[in-house]
Amino acid sequence: MKKEWKVENADGSYTVRTCGWSPPGEHPVGCGMKLTVKDGQLVDVEGDPEHPITNGRLCVRCLTLPEYVHHPNRITTPMKRDPKDRGKDKWTPISWDEAWDIIIPKINQLKQDHGAESIIVFGGTGREACLYYYPLAFASIGTPNVSQPISGWSCYGPRCAITDFILGAGYPEIDFAGNYPDRYDNPNFELPQYVVIWGKNPLYSNPDGFFGHSIIDMKKRGTKFIHIDPRMTWLGTRSEYVCRLRPGTDTALALGFLNVIINEELYDKEFVEKWCYGFDELKERVQQYPPKKVADITWVPESTIIEVARTMATAKPCSIQWGLAVDMNPNGVQLGHSILALTAITGNLDVPGGLTLGPPSSLLGKWRMETRSNLSDELWDKRLGAKEWPAVGAVMATTHPDETLDTLETGKPYKLRMAWINSTNVLAPSSAVQPERWYKALQQMELIVAQDLFHNPTTMALADIFLPLPTFAEHNGVVITNYGRNAITLGAMNEALRVGDTKSDLEVCMELGKRLHPDMWPFETVQDFFTNQLQPELGIDFEGLSELGVYQPPYDYRKYEKGLLRMDGEPGFNTVTGLVELSSTLFENWGDDALPYYKEPPYGPVSTPELFKEYPLILTSGARRTTSFHSEHRQIETLRDIDPDPLVELNPETAAKLNINHGDWVELENMFGKCRMKAHLTTTIHPKVCHAQHGWWYPEKEGEAPSLFGVWDANLNTMIPHKTIGTLGFGAPYKQMICKAKRVEGPELS
Repeated sequence: MKKEWKVENADGSYTVRTCGWSPPGEHPVGCGMKLTVKDGQLVDVEGDPEHPITNGRLCVRCLTLPEYVHHPNRITTPMKRDPKDRGKDKWTPISWDEAWDIIIPKINQLKQDHGAESIIVFGGTGREACLYYYPLAFASIGTPNVSQPISGWSCYGPRCAITDFILGAGYPEIDFAGNYPDRYDNPNFELPQYVVIWGKNPLYSNPDGFFGHSIIDMKKRGTKFIHIDPRMTWLGTRSEYVCRLRPGTDTALALGFLNVIINEELYDKEFVEKWCYGFDELKERVQQYPPKKVADITWVPESTIIEVARTMATAKPCSIQWGLAVDMNPNGVQLGHSILALTAITGNLDVPGGLTLGPPSSLLGKWRMETRSNLSDELWDKRLGAKEWPAVGAVMATTHPDETLDTLETGKPYKLRMAWINSTNVLAPSSAVQPERWYKALQQMELIVAQDLFHNPTTMALADIFLPLPTFAEHNGVVITNYGRNAITLGAMNEALRVGDTKSDLEVCMELGKRLHPDMWPFETVQDFFTNQLQPELGIDFEGLSELGVYQPPYDYRKYEKGLLRMDGEPGFNTVTGLVELSSTLFENWGDDALPYYKEPPYGPVSTPELFKEYPLILTSGARRTTSFHSEHRQIETLRDIDPDPLVELNPETAAKLNINHGDWVELENMFGKCRMKAHLTTTIHPKVCHAQHGWWYPEKEGEAPSLFGVWDANLNTMIPHKTIGTLGFGAPYKQMICKAKRVEGPELS
């Protein structure tokens, strides 16, 4: 049904119907909203009740969008600074042409003198730039080096890679009837009896395109929850079963579930016989993980492990929503392998109410990877870390982030000379571990370009050229769930206004690309680009998508039966064996165990008992707040009024022993670093565990170095080691470190 996407109002204002993404930062849910503009100002934001997924519901970040768009500290024109003044607030406004006159000759000179590989593009997570920083590197600049600078590529990438290895499919999402205009009433949909929420808090994170409140919609209709997390969350208090486990022991728990299901023959024998490879080997492996042993490892009672396993096997359908607990874990590949095995052998894969799977190709994803054609095979082979970590190199079109830091510090195998930082705050505690090392290493760059909307610690510390981005309210675009790997919806982002002289990620790609590699950018406008992508798949142009508002692609269940998962059109899965690989041929080929196994966290009561005596708390992190997206939104007054300070959760019993009261400032410290946060005492966390918020810096503090907006004071990532990663190169211990805590007088580190 077509809708007017722009309506003139009687008072001289107008209202634009759009779908949000970012910036400001947000996962690609594509929340539907109506933006009202009057006299060049965004004056009102309302939820769009006709949006088929969000139905008019918006978070506080969307509601405060006018505050963000018109913030006095926002940068809306390109800026330059002499590299010798890095860390100083000595910026001069310039035009876009002046910016290109600095950037383009430098790129050409570096390519000629040192090769295109001497340039690297850094990108973050969540923002719309996820679609475009690959083409920015490959098709606009012409370098093979794109880096997501989080140790072990520990965000979303591991889950996608594991799924590719084990199933040969796009990201698995729980079926929340998102493909149907009539949603849960569609006759093809079946309500899950249970949803397992594993290391995820979807009400707060709305992860990767999944609208978290769909969980509540399904609960109202009868779905029950199983909660697996070291912390008790709001959803946990409303769950039938709770597994409050020791941080980092998730894989042992998953193998314990498999032990019960297989030994009690509760698995789907027909699916296993026809569509799984390596079941007998998996059966033998899980004998090493009986429930009593797993209970000792995980702190989850043996009886709970058995009950939950039986429920997961007998509830039809039952789906598992897995989160960063998989990615931020050196044992995470094996955890993801185990979760997919649980889903497969219980018959919940690609069925109504189970886990949905993306087909082999996806809208925009195919184009994104095709831009690699601009690079020769010789140049592509120079990608940092791809040979050292072939599992990462096989599926991620990026450098290995830990190898990237090593190269920055050593100049081997070649020296990096220019960095382009696109929508990522490298120094803030939402990205790179050991950020002081990144800070020092990046100082060596001859030129650093950054794209963002506000100065942050990274841009103030390092950038020479600042290119201003618009918010999603200020440019045309699309928002696609799961970044196209499993597209549930595709929404139109319609430009409502434009503040200052900003350019979107795609506009920057096109302007730069037309100057350096025009053959890769044959599009005249952004609308032309999107029409080129949409027409073959949807049969509509960008204007048609704007009028439609949201496109919901049809979904085929049991694609493995119909030849819809394999590139050759044959039934089965797009893997080496053509089956779900309970025993992985690829893992074995890369020198790892073909079967899932449990490995203790690198630091803790078992791996490092003497260190644990000195640092007796297990430190986990990363839970979201509704008022921020990673390190964004800290300067928005309304949001800071709600969450003014970084918090560390402590059990009252633990706090009493340390003479810490609720609201005291606390210093957390371990053998790698330290940070300061305010104590939040809660019985919902285990006495041996503390949970620290991530992403904190202080826009109100001094911006110039050495303060850099107080980035070091609450920087949890100083406490996480570099290159403590999994055997295949994925996963780092962001959520399973150790520390000690003490009461202090203030937030600033001495």
